[in-house]
Amino acid sequence: MEPQKRVAFLCTGNSCRSQMAEGWARFLAEGRWEIYSAGLEAHGINPRAVAVMAEVGVDISGQVSKIIDPNRLTAQDVIVTLCGDAAERCPVTPPGTLRLHWALPDPAKATGTEEEITARFREVRDQIRNRIQAFFR
Repeated sequence: MEPQKRVAFLCTGNSCRSQMAEGWARFLAEGRWEIYSAGLEAHGINPRAVAVMAEVGVDISGQVSKIIDPNRLTAQDVIVTLCGDAAERCPVTPPGTLRLHWALPDPAKATGTEEEITARFREVRDQIRNRIQAFFR
């Protein structure tokens, strides 16, 4: 049996995009990959991210916001950055590690009515799902 592949999703605060990516990846990978997410900082999980993921049957409420562990990054097969800040400031990774950058808007910075803000979270959630589905194909 082949060793399990590892993927890490990184963003600035590990509160929205990378948490949703971790949730989607766990849901869609069906145990074929080891999934990790982290941030340059740990801001805690955004409750709106938890809520919009729950709408589609993916529970991320038990996930923990954490800071990037450089030692853990060296063991990843794939690293996906979800914002420019993480792409620029992510620690150096080994030459064999695939680095992908998915520039996604930060839904936590959305403004407007509650409906408009929630719509932005849903848009980003769905963009992440689409990219992860394509990645696992």
